[in-house]
Amino acid sequence: MSTSPRRTSRSTRTAFLALASSAALATAAFSAPAATGDTPDGSSNSEALRAAVTTEGVFEHLNALQAIADRNDGTRASGTPGYAASKDYVVSKLRAAGYKPTVQAFDFPFYRQLEPATFDVSAPSAASYVDGEDFALMTYSGSGSVTDGTVQPVDLNLGGTSTSGCETSDFNGFTSGNIALVRRGTCAFAVKVVNAQDAGASAVIVMNTNPGNPAFGGTLGSPVGTVPSLGTSYAIGESLAQGGTATIKARTESEIRETWNIHADSKTGDRETMVQTGAHLDSVVVGPGSNDNGSGSAALLEVAEQMATTKLTNRVRFSWWGAEELGLLGSEHYIDDLATNNPNLLEKIAIYLNFDMVGSPNYGLFVYDGDNSAFPVGPGAAKGPEGSAQIEKLFHDYFDSQGLNSAETAFSGRSDYGPFIAMDIPAGGLFTGAEGIKTESQAELFGGQAGVAYDECYHAECDDVTNNNPDAINFNSDAMAHAVLTYGQDLSSLSQPTTSTVRGDGTPSGGGLHEDHDHEQPSS
Repeated sequence: MSTSPRRTSRSTRTAFLALASSAALATAAFSAPAATGDTPDGSSNSEALRAAVTTEGVFEHLNALQAIADRNDGTRASGTPGYAASKDYVVSKLRAAGYKPTVQAFDFPFYRQLEPATFDVSAPSAASYVDGEDFALMTYSGSGSVTDGTVQPVDLNLGGTSTSGCETSDFNGFTSGNIALVRRGTCAFAVKVVNAQDAGASAVIVMNTNPGNPAFGGTLGSPVGTVPSLGTSYAIGESLAQGGTATIKARTESEIRETWNIHADSKTGDRETMVQTGAHLDSVVVGPGSNDNGSGSAALLEVAEQMATTKLTNRVRFSWWGAEELGLLGSEHYIDDLATNNPNLLEKIAIYLNFDMVGSPNYGLFVYDGDNSAFPVGPGAAKGPEGSAQIEKLFHDYFDSQGLNSAETAFSGRSDYGPFIAMDIPAGGLFTGAEGIKTESQAELFGGQAGVAYDECYHAECDDVTNNNPDAINFNSDAMAHAVLTYGQDLSSLSQPTTSTVRGDGTPSGGGLHEDHDHEQPSS
């Protein structure tokens, strides 16, 4: 990542932006009705906009994105024709609404698995393992076929700390052509795999770290794999720890391709203060990605269309990100590019609002835990920059004003707000759940079925337009409209004190990248 410019202290900067916003508010004209004080959250300000933002309007865009996937092998993943067509669709709709969208091209490491991989063991005992259950290819794994190859353990140190495969010296005495068995831990997966390749390994098995650890999928971070590489459970790795014989086959595609972000700025609003909001437009390769994240993209497009003629105090920038599914690459490119080439504009970003999966069929109304009250800072939660707690409060207050329950999701930074909070920009957003299981108390709060995933089609071929819950789309698109308009009018609430309070029964899975999925960050 590029070295970031020196930022004004968050407390000073937030106070300045709030003061500037309040001063501008005194003379600005709005197409939305003026505040009446009818509701404590000011939702009456957004009433006209919320009436204009409709579930039908969001589904019009969802159906269009589904049709694009249907014409392009069932996918809208970055680097495919389906994503290019999705980009063209969003741009055309923005232009028709009167915006002047910009398309930001960037290169990224494309990857897809072309068919299920094979991992069979013939010794010390015969077993056939299932791709996606017992093992998973590393993202950016190479292609290849090894039949009855000898499995050679590499410095496993079972029971102790693993540095297996992290040093080239670990492969001293390694027999070229064998399958390397290494253990997860200490260094990036790419380091282990490249060291094994350089030692002549025909394939690489990465076993999980400790007893009981399941199979997993990781990423090499870029197209460095030249041989098949996979992640599997501790138990399967342990069964091969004294050596064995295995057959591994993989067919993948991995190369540098071009993809795009899309940005559209409001016509009005102070050019020195920017409210930014975004959603990732890409799907995973295996499906159309209607809930993940056609839902956030379509709802954001509907909000943008209905706000096209709204007079604002602060500039609003709407963004659709590419290549999120391979590691937040579009939003990272955007922030890195600003830090390097336009640090003044980076400094003007007052807040960022992120919308990733807002239509889950067995939904919860989850708000990013910006005050870290439900999910304290730790391995699964990043610290919310100053102002993030106030954004969280705005969403909860809005849902309260509508008689809707809401709860919290971990402020993990593992969706496209991650690069923003790394720059100390306050952030917030909405999420309706992914592969996590709805609890009994969540079913009481939101309805739906306890003991079932929020989205059983998460990252699957069945994530089509029918995988979106109209109520979730309705509630969240209105909440999005309320938040974007509120901050487009006035940022003063960012400096108001808040009390940290845990709301409802939340979910630790905050959307975006998940540690147990194949777009995991490239660390071991």
